[in-house]
Amino acid sequence: MGLIVQQKALEAAAGLQPLLPVIRKADRDLFDQVRRAMNSVVLNIAEAEGNDPGTARARFASACGSAKEVRAGLQLAAAYGYVGPNQCAELDIALDEVCAMSWRLSGR
Repeated sequence: MGLIVQQKALEAAAGLQPLLPVIRKADRDLFDQVRRAMNSVVLNIAEAEGNDPGTARARFASACGSAKEVRAGLQLAAAYGYVGPNQCAELDIALDEVCAMSWRLSGR
């Protein structure tokens, strides 16, 4: 786990953790999708680190897409009133950083 983007992704996952039970209580489907997308971010980054350059670029691109999916899920949760927008602000910044780093690593 030497990549900074992996550490940032794990920090984002830890920041998401307190919101997950709230989202789960209000909307199980959204909870499941956000949780799976966050798992995908971390796992795709880890897979990229141990792969050939072409596959690594694809995994980093997938991680970026999944991070954007988590962000959209949190925006929905805030729009539906499940969580407050302020509860998501720091996490959104962290996910934006993960998006930027993973996109850059994807070479796109």
